[in-house]
Order: sequence, then structure tokens, then C-alpha cells
Amino acid sequence: MQYRSLEILVGFFVSIAIAALFFLALQVSNFSALKDHGSYAVKAHFDDVGGLKTKALVSMAGVPIGRVTEINFDAQNYDALVTMRIDSRYNTLPTDTSASILTSGLLGDKYIGLTAGGLDEFLKNGDTIDLTQSALVLERLISQFLFNSSDKSE
Repeated sequence: MQYRSLEILVGFFVSIAIAALFFLALQVSNFSALKDHGSYAVKAHFDDVGGLKTKALVSMAGVPIGRVTEINFDAQNYDALVTMRIDSRYNTLPTDTSASILTSGLLGDKYIGLTAGGLDEFLKNGDTIDLTQSALVLERLISQFLFNSSDKSE
């Protein structure tokens, strides 16, 4: 009888530990950071997305305001077309807002950082952000450094 109660107690603590890990995973992944208050789609062209993934955060001044919903290759412009859903609470982003692909934290998660412009017109559903800055690709920077330093030594 005592052995049975010990098994029940261990099972209880294991189930609490699994629930805590699930809660922690939700907090770390930021899926709970954005509540659905309605949203609108905005697109942006980037030369290189450098590991950006769908469901990546879109933030402004460090505050999450949306998520990346699609990343496609644009065969007409030969670049990446990124579609973002911006929470409708943030419907006063100027049309000259700029978008940059940035790196977050030690793990190197990519996200899109928006910087507001100064125009009085606002982005609407389906608009395209014209001012973009692609991701910094570490391999490209290293190769540029190596090739530039080898040219100077000759």
C-alpha cells in the first residue's frame, strides 16, 4: 500500500514538471506575446533574409507588434518577399516606415525591426514597405574581410 502511494506521488510531481516545461516553452517561444486584436498585412522586399523564418516577431522599439506570415521568392525582382501581419492596434505606422532584419539573443533568432518614418499617411492592408535593410550574413562579412585583407598584402 505504501509503495502504491509513492507511485502516485511521483506521478503527480512528474505531471507538474511536464506542465511547467510546457508553460516555459510557450513563454520562451513568444507565442503568447501577441493577442489577436485583428491585423493587417504588409509586405517588404529584402535582398537576403538570412535565416528569417515564418512566425518570427515583427517589433518596433522592442515591442512585438506582429509576426512574419510568409517568405517567398519574388521571380520578378529576384529577391525575397516577406509578408507580415501587424496587429491592428498599430495602424498608425507611417508609409515611409523602414524594416530591417535583426538578430536577437545568443541563439541568433532573426526578427524584423520596424522604424517609423515621418509622413502623415499610414500603412494599410496590402501596402509594401520600400525602405528595407537585409540581414547581415556572417559568412559574407568574413569572406569580404579575408579578400580585402589579402588584396592589401600583395
